[in-house]
Amino acid sequence: MADVILCPHCLSRVEAGKEQCPFCDKSLRNTNPPPGTLPYASLLAGRYTVGRHVSTDGEGVVYAALENNGGVRVVLKEYFPVTLSEGRDSAGAILPKEGKEVLFKTTRMDFADLHRSIMRITPTTGLAAVLDVVEANNTVYVVLEQVGGESLSHYLSEHPGGVSAAQARSMMQPVMEGVAALHKAGLVHRGISPENILLTGGAARLCGYGTLGLRTEGSELKSQLYEGYSAPEQYSAAEFEGRYTDVYGLAAVFYRLVAGQAPVSARQRLVSDSLPSAQQLEPSVPGHVSAVLEHALEMDPAQRIQNVPELMGSLMSARAAESLNQSRREWAVSGKSLLAGSLVVIAVLFALLLWSILGRDSAVTTPESASQPASSAAPESVLVPDFTGYTYSQLQSDPQFSANYRFAITAQEYSSDHAQGVVIDQSPEAGTTTTEGQPLIELVISKGPEKVEMPNIIGFTRESAEKELAANNIKASFFMIENNGDYASDCVVRTDVEAGEFIDVNEVTVNVYIAKERVVINPPEPTPEPTPAPSPSAQPGA
Repeated sequence: MADVILCPHCLSRVEAGKEQCPFCDKSLRNTNPPPGTLPYASLLAGRYTVGRHVSTDGEGVVYAALENNGGVRVVLKEYFPVTLSEGRDSAGAILPKEGKEVLFKTTRMDFADLHRSIMRITPTTGLAAVLDVVEANNTVYVVLEQVGGESLSHYLSEHPGGVSAAQARSMMQPVMEGVAALHKAGLVHRGISPENILLTGGAARLCGYGTLGLRTEGSELKSQLYEGYSAPEQYSAAEFEGRYTDVYGLAAVFYRLVAGQAPVSARQRLVSDSLPSAQQLEPSVPGHVSAVLEHALEMDPAQRIQNVPELMGSLMSARAAESLNQSRREWAVSGKSLLAGSLVVIAVLFALLLWSILGRDSAVTTPESASQPASSAAPESVLVPDFTGYTYSQLQSDPQFSANYRFAITAQEYSSDHAQGVVIDQSPEAGTTTTEGQPLIELVISKGPEKVEMPNIIGFTRESAEKELAANNIKASFFMIENNGDYASDCVVRTDVEAGEFIDVNEVTVNVYIAKERVVINPPEPTPEPTPAPSPSAQPGA
């Protein structure tokens, strides 16, 4: 039985290999560019009709396609790395370059694993869905939903002056929520830019997924970075990347939206950092928004805003931004204190080491100890003290304990009476005597009260906030507040419990405040319509 495809023009079922559709009379001849691309109107894996070639990057080839069973238009990406492949054989299988076989296989697995992970969390607000992952032709194909609308880069070409901060928040809200979902699943996008954000039906969706190699300069693949939007750590394969890498990309897009131009490329900033603030370029940008973007676009990842919820909340309101600044100041002070404390600890440990060496030497050279038979020394009884109330780190760092006892954590339990990390039970019990030279003390450590950490939901839509709270078993009451345009509509403005606080879910109900639709202050008075002149009265009998 001959293979059957769908006509890419009229979606009719047609025998594969025909040069013309018998139903719409349009051509089915191969027009995809040689060499190497899959033929137009060919069948893949018995289920997908390959359409026109769309684009090629260092990772592979993108095609328009059709899912034959449902007649759904999709996007197909084929893993076909130009640096690791040398073409196809006569059956269509991709051939790795000589000496690159193992690298081709491992990177192909990375490609498949990434998209299977995304498939498990999509559909999700703000993310283009991965629908299928197919292995064929000695490679992997990813099937993605076809998102309609225009790219954000095209939108910005028609709106070069940018948009207001409130508009930018509304546009970027779903994308930020989508990236937060990626991070929660342990994934990093690394390709956030206007080219990979699609605007459809008034909402934004993020696409353009890629492996680490595609988004890192100097990797085994031909990299694809976005000047102005890629983070500085992406310009070296020796640097670590993380969630903060996507924070940089999101902030860069937001900067472009409100400031009217893209940030200076991180490649250039690595040489000479001359990035103006968003408010310098566009005075109408609120001061707290400009300050938040500066923090999120820090060159040093350690100084940057570390996660998307923090970025969303800080862009939402001046109060949240000030809280962020305060936290950063406290972090800087605590970092200096930690450094000073570390130096003291190092000095103490060094002194203990010298004492230990000198003590051992003197024990070896003492005549009495040398002449004493080992068998004559009777084992001493040791009284086990009470270690409850101490933390494990205190026991390990205190010489009078660590030199005479060994400690092992055997269990952790919730406790309303003891803080997290504190010893609540031990074995042997306090007061027990033992003749063991350095007895082992088994410890039970408190996990603290059985409470739940309040997540940061500032900036989330109500629907997403409800899901996040429900996932943590947190009860909530929602209240709508007036919106003068400073907030994104239907998004969380504040909560009466700060993010990071631990609450008893059985006793506490969190109050969540949601911004209403934007209210226009002092709308212009409508121009009154002129009163029409009265028409002449009809004469009787006319």
